[in-house]
Amino acid sequence: MNVKITNKYASLLANVDIDFIKSVEGEFTPEEIIMQFSNFFYNKMILDITAIKDYQDITKIQELSVNMDMSKVILLLDDSEIVNSPRYLSQLVSMGIYNFTRNIDAIKFLIDNPNSYKDVAQYHQLNNVMTTPEVQPSIHKDADQVSTIDTSHELRIIGIKNVTEHAGSTTLTYLLKKQLEKKYKVCAVEVDDNDFVYLNDKSLKHTSNTDLQSFITLHYNEYDVILIDLNDQGAISLCTEVLYLIEPGLIKLNKLIRKDRQAFEKLKGKKIILNRSVLNSSDVADFEYESRSKVYFNIPYLDDKLDKHHVLDELLMKLGFSRLDTENSDKGGKLFSIFK
Repeated sequence: MNVKITNKYASLLANVDIDFIKSVEGEFTPEEIIMQFSNFFYNKMILDITAIKDYQDITKIQELSVNMDMSKVILLLDDSEIVNSPRYLSQLVSMGIYNFTRNIDAIKFLIDNPNSYKDVAQYHQLNNVMTTPEVQPSIHKDADQVSTIDTSHELRIIGIKNVTEHAGSTTLTYLLKKQLEKKYKVCAVEVDDNDFVYLNDKSLKHTSNTDLQSFITLHYNEYDVILIDLNDQGAISLCTEVLYLIEPGLIKLNKLIRKDRQAFEKLKGKKIILNRSVLNSSDVADFEYESRSKVYFNIPYLDDKLDKHHVLDELLMKLGFSRLDTENSDKGGKLFSIFK
């Protein structure tokens, strides 16, 4: 279900055909919004920007972006000159806030069709040069906008994040890179950690969460795919998709549930990957039933010294990396012969 925070546009948002589990009206500091919703589970938050106290001060929006998952927030802008200025819009994008609009009718569309960085790159100022002057935010994704970033370039930014402790995000990021680079231009980067150094691969990169947006911007046109080992601090909102890793051992699952009993509720609709798994198809079905979740893919223990893993081809094919199909068809056999 969705939530909404309204102020100036309360009457307009009251007529939007969207189901809300909670609605609040008024003017709130960022701290009050964070406190009220940090432990509240919701699908999307519709946030009337005028409900944020001193919202024209961009640092107030930054407070929210640091403490909330902004990929779940749809920001309804007002018509003020400051908020619609190129600088303000560029700063929103820099913070990983991609779902913003002045169009009430666009809100319902954005719930089911959230923007990625490519969709809002035209608002982003790079090297102090505005990519597209005097544009107004909308849901329209115009490929012919003038930009220093090639917005027709289909960059996929895939985050890999551990849900259970030490579920193998670093190794899996590395193995997926090796698998993809046979057919795609791919980069692997880890956030706020230095475990890649132990893999002895100088092409692996490192960055901080603070610099992650700049890293993506810098390399936007250089790669087809950027794989991000998110660790604990990496911004999910910067990714076009995220793989959530669970190692389905009893101890790790019990630790997860004791830490957060709503853990699987929060993963509804996400791409759950069982990693380092010894579960067969029947076990996976039992896992889904007991956790009330849907497993996207089941990966067994893999030998990270090998250059080729057919099971990872299966995962990548399911994610839409169709070029890998040619390589597998040349070798004969059925691609999906191991897992359902």
